[in-house]
Amino acid sequence: YMRKTVDEAENGETIREAATSGRGGAPRQSARSQPNDDAQGAAVTKEDLIAGLNEDLSWEFNAVITYRLFASLCTGPYRQELRQFFEAEIPDELLHAQLLADKIVALGGTPVTVPAPVQVATDNRGMLELALEAERNAIRRYKRRAAQADALDEVALKVQIEDLIVDETRHAEEMERILTDWKT
Repeated sequence: YMRKTVDEAENGETIREAATSGRGGAPRQSARSQPNDDAQGAAVTKEDLIAGLNEDLSWEFNAVITYRLFASLCTGPYRQELRQFFEAEIPDELLHAQLLADKIVALGGTPVTVPAPVQVATDNRGMLELALEAERNAIRRYKRRAAQADALDEVALKVQIEDLIVDETRHAEEMERILTDWKT
């Protein structure tokens, strides 16, 4: 299958750069919390956590757009089932975005307004594979974010992020099951 990028962050910035530079609606934070160590031994600051949450938010916006697009683009004999599947994912991703935006504000930040770049597949299997890859990436990002929250003693946030990991894992497992024995 073929992938192509639909849009990019403003001026070619990465989402991380946009989240920390003040572009895309997320100003650089000047007040730092007491530094703590993350899992890799580097100091974690409140600014790092906000930037990371903004990165996650941009990917949740991406997921909403992607699932809406895939629901419209799917074709063939399983079109109706795939359309319903992709549409059913959208409310979860919107709730994730709401949680992230609210937490960013609660921590003193400003939520980003630009989604991560959206990729498009040309066939149903490609759409499912892109979505599965995105869910797996979300799980990895949320594990890092949970470690950052833990390092800053943000216990409630860590638990909420762990709940997001549960949701994203459920999404990934469902896509893996759909792709099992899928004929190419």
